[in-house]
Amino acid sequence: MTRKYDLLLVIDIECTCWEKLPPPGMETDIIEIGICTLDVKTGDRVERRSLIVKPERSTVSPFCTRLTTLTPEQVERGMPFVQACNILRYEYQAHKRVWASYGDFDRQQFERQCAAMGVTYPFGASHLNVKTLNTLIRNLRHDVGMADAMRLLGLPLEGTHHRGGDDAWNIALVLWHLLLQRREA
Repeated sequence: MTRKYDLLLVIDIECTCWEKLPPPGMETDIIEIGICTLDVKTGDRVERRSLIVKPERSTVSPFCTRLTTLTPEQVERGMPFVQACNILRYEYQAHKRVWASYGDFDRQQFERQCAAMGVTYPFGASHLNVKTLNTLIRNLRHDVGMADAMRLLGLPLEGTHHRGGDDAWNIALVLWHLLLQRREA
């Protein structure tokens, strides 16, 4: 399989969540997949997209709506998880591209949910953890969240925090600035 290095996929997911533990019988489901394609030569954020995914193993709690702004009604109209994974695989060639997320949760959640639901994992093995990269390049003593990383880089937070499309857009900007810092070092 030939890898594609022209665009990097930046992914941010939002999931069903609760203030404490999930209610009995419910498991965390991806309810939004934010996608930003980053041109690795120019730093241009080429596309910003949000895929709303209908949860199949849980429901959206009031806490989740407060955090993400996604309502039960919105996600009920979403696409099945398998369809969202197929969009990543076939429209974005995710299995052939390097993909990035802020932290490791997104990668782990995709792996867990794909395995539990019998869905083909849409990505290849090349995952870039932007949170760890930020810590290493900026020589921080500990990891910081995405909003704090933007603040430390002097970048404005665009859109709504904890919405996948907006967060992927912002993570792509953080990643580009980290790559620029590394080039200048």
